[in-house]
Amino acid sequence: MQSRKITEFGMDFYHQHMMGPNSVMLIQNMLQGISLTPELRVLDLGCGKGLTSIYLAQEFGVQVFATDLWVSAGENYRLFKEFGLENQIIPLQLDATQLPFADEYFDAFTSVDAFQYFGNPKTYFDTQLARVLKPGALIAIAIPGMKFEIEDPMPEEMKPFWPLEALQTWHCVDWWRETLSASENFHLEQIAEMDCFDAAWNSWLGSDNPYAIQDRDMIRTDNGRFMNLISIIGRKSA
Repeated sequence: MQSRKITEFGMDFYHQHMMGPNSVMLIQNMLQGISLTPELRVLDLGCGKGLTSIYLAQEFGVQVFATDLWVSAGENYRLFKEFGLENQIIPLQLDATQLPFADEYFDAFTSVDAFQYFGNPKTYFDTQLARVLKPGALIAIAIPGMKFEIEDPMPEEMKPFWPLEALQTWHCVDWWRETLSASENFHLEQIAEMDCFDAAWNSWLGSDNPYAIQDRDMIRTDNGRFMNLISIIGRKSA
């Protein structure tokens, strides 16, 4: 694998390592027009099985701290070694609400299909994440969301697929804009609905992962009415 870019692999490889909508598609879409230079240190928070961290290391040559709560550092380290990136990506298993890093340690922050779980409290960025980012640090977030806010009671047909806690994590562009714009430390540059919804979700739904199989009926029932994917680009305020 050492000589191959992660973007060159087929669906069999992705199906083994995805944990939701295709994260490589999401990070490619999110970072269009953005350049990172090799001397930068990047925190990839909620990296899952490490696909986004590999993409960052290969595409930009940056040093990546690949962190996830549910996937062990050992499992991700084995994959990074297969790509010859064991000296460029540091795997860590940690809680996003207990970041152990030094103040102003990172030049950039990325999070794909994860920020909605821990970054939802309106105080999270200011009380947790801002401390470890340098002034001016790039912030790039891709998350599942809603076309508009869904409140309880949710649409009857979606009740079998959306647990009530989903309404606490999936929000619309306007909700995220208002939340992040209220931060003392977050300078919002761009927020938009992503145009890769169908491709990213279909890639995941083709997997035989039990969670992907469960999601097939959800996406079919939604039929483009409620769900979307959201890209957020910003900087830590100077």
